[in-house]
Amino acid sequence: MISVFGSANMDLVAYVAQAPKPGETITGREFRTIPGGKGANQAIAAARAGADVAFLGAVGDDAFGPGLRAALAEAGVDTAGLRVVPGPSGVAHIVVQDGGDNSIIVVPGANGAVTGPAGRDADVIARSGALLLQLELPMDAVVAAARISRAAVSHAVASRAEVILTPAPAASLPAELLEAVDLIVPNEHEAAALTGRDDPGDALEALLDLVPEAVVTLGVRGVLYGSRDGTRLHEPAVPVRAVDTTAAGDTFAGALAVARTEGAAPARALRFASAAAALSVQREGASTSMPHRHEIDRLMEDL
Repeated sequence: MISVFGSANMDLVAYVAQAPKPGETITGREFRTIPGGKGANQAIAAARAGADVAFLGAVGDDAFGPGLRAALAEAGVDTAGLRVVPGPSGVAHIVVQDGGDNSIIVVPGANGAVTGPAGRDADVIARSGALLLQLELPMDAVVAAARISRAAVSHAVASRAEVILTPAPAASLPAELLEAVDLIVPNEHEAAALTGRDDPGDALEALLDLVPEAVVTLGVRGVLYGSRDGTRLHEPAVPVRAVDTTAAGDTFAGALAVARTEGAAPARALRFASAAAALSVQREGASTSMPHRHEIDRLMEDL
């Protein structure tokens, strides 16, 4: 099982030819309301890629809360750990340009009320093969979840959940969090912000001073992987025409977690996750764009 401790947002998405400049008003061609949030996105991506997934987080008691819960449940995600707190759910205002590039403003809402794992969350994490974390919850809450995984012993086997961190939005990472992370998965901009190294290869090496394994995603240039055992890999991106890149990184992270919990070697795990991301960018939306396992397997046969 994979547990995801993270955010759930309702994405308010406007599709435009080109994003407006400061002070400019433009006309969009379409608007959609789509369940999202980096945590919920990764949970849905992992569930569709074939894993049993439990989501731990919060929504508000507003009109968006039931829709967010329903989207997770429809994907097969266990929502017993999704709490309801007073006030609005998290939202993300997203502008998607023709060609797929996007800009995003996140308003945390209920996500900001999550101070750490609660109730049976610790038991869920302890029974997981992987714990997916992001930074759309308060940092103290993320650290608390990572610490639980570091200390936990699974009820089934003498091991703990592998902690996979997507450091987005980019922020300074406390040493206590880094000590609990097994694999970090930033994009090249987040990697540069974390390390001060603009070159992705240099940033990868600097990340390995902080955590045992790292993957730096490079968009159309693929991904870089490194581990402290000396392994270095470059997995090219699958060449596709992008329609909307929203949540491509979350799709990659969710699928990567699935492949790793299934025991895939690093090269195959990267290829599996890259295939999932390639399928997602050919569709509009965040959670609505994420592929199912049979689609990923079919594309893998062609790679």
